[in-house]
Amino acid sequence: MIREHCGIFGIAENPNAANNTYLGLYALQHRGEESAGIAVAHNGEIKLYKGLGLVADVFNIKKTDKISGASAIGHVRYSTAGNTTLSNAQPIIAHYKNQTFAIAHNGNIVNAHILKKQLIRQGIKFETTSDSEVFLKLLIKNLKYGFEEAVKKSAEIIKGAFSIIILTNKGEIAAIKDPNGFRPLCLGKIEKNYILASETCALDINGAEFIKELDPGEIVIIRNDKIKSIKNKKDKRSFCIFEYIYFARPDSIMFNKTVYKVRKNFGKKLAAESSAKADMVIPLPDSGNYAALGYSQATGIPFELGIIKNQYIGRTFIQPEQIIREIGVKIKLNPVKEILKNKNIVIVDDSIVRGSTIKMIAKILRKTGIQKIHLKIASPAHKYPCPYGIDFSDKKELFAADKTVEEMKDIFKVDSLSYLSISGLLEATGIRKPEIFFCKACFDGVYPVDFDINADKNFCV
Repeated sequence: MIREHCGIFGIAENPNAANNTYLGLYALQHRGEESAGIAVAHNGEIKLYKGLGLVADVFNIKKTDKISGASAIGHVRYSTAGNTTLSNAQPIIAHYKNQTFAIAHNGNIVNAHILKKQLIRQGIKFETTSDSEVFLKLLIKNLKYGFEEAVKKSAEIIKGAFSIIILTNKGEIAAIKDPNGFRPLCLGKIEKNYILASETCALDINGAEFIKELDPGEIVIIRNDKIKSIKNKKDKRSFCIFEYIYFARPDSIMFNKTVYKVRKNFGKKLAAESSAKADMVIPLPDSGNYAALGYSQATGIPFELGIIKNQYIGRTFIQPEQIIREIGVKIKLNPVKEILKNKNIVIVDDSIVRGSTIKMIAKILRKTGIQKIHLKIASPAHKYPCPYGIDFSDKKELFAADKTVEEMKDIFKVDSLSYLSISGLLEATGIRKPEIFFCKACFDGVYPVDFDINADKNFCV
């Protein structure tokens, strides 16, 4: 299982801002299940509402309907830096003289540990272990230059993968995308009100019109129904390929490509690279659904839902301990024995990271009387850790890091194992010149931004 990034949302100058933000976060729930929060600007103040758990556990329409304010930002969190505590739940707020600021952040600031030490030496105190607070305190420090310039200067200092939305107590909203454009952030509009969101599905639920994806290094300032775009520092575009593979919702659109279609294309390309004789193609639900459908259509092998997922078990059910993880797989996924017995199958999944789920499901499938299992993975092998906000920061956690395909096949006890090639993956996106568009460091070890591999994950100093 791969943990998610966070999801962020913002809306300016709309009397239903809290409700719009609630709906936006609901649409972005797949990006983080640990906590949810909304910050609203009203009468020169920022009111903060947040809690641990799912959006529906923390909020509801009746609750948000009573929250006054015309500008709001929201956040759903999975921690990539910092502990799972209410203090680390976002948005995070900070005060400076008669001003208040709230921040919602998706990504990982790779030099946060260095900046935090510098700020502490300058007498600045921290209340969380989140890298997001490092940026917020940096912003406060630079306010002597004015808000707009403080945003620009602070964005130039931090490094890594980040999409950030800032709310002021005056109702202004600023958004920042990192110079490489790792993390998604799009701009939309409801009538005259601007919306920012991690994915277009959060615009759709609010009936908003999609305007554009923010460019790498772009800063947007929204105040009084007017928008200003600042082109800040820009580096080589390195959009995270894992948005297409796993993170984004299938109905979202990224760079004019529907995620659903791209994932089907991964399956079709996988079939072209490594076909197999089988009676049926089955996905590992839900992550393998779309690639399996593409594989089936490309090969003509019938598509079957041979493994049923218990829809009442969330992603967060599976815990780190191996024994609990194995029990979790049995509770979460169950084979349809009648259609699988004596069959040769192709099972398709989007990726293998730690290998626990695949190992357990192959073992369970064997007990149904299956003849042959051909395992097809619709992405390349994960061999390198990600410092930019995906929850595999340690190479020791990566199943494929030190194993050959043949060794992995034997461990899983499957008859064959095939990965989609890096070139096939890039081609299947349909993006022109994809080799200069995506970050694929988890596959090839080529990191667009330098980072300290020994940095403390929780940035505690």
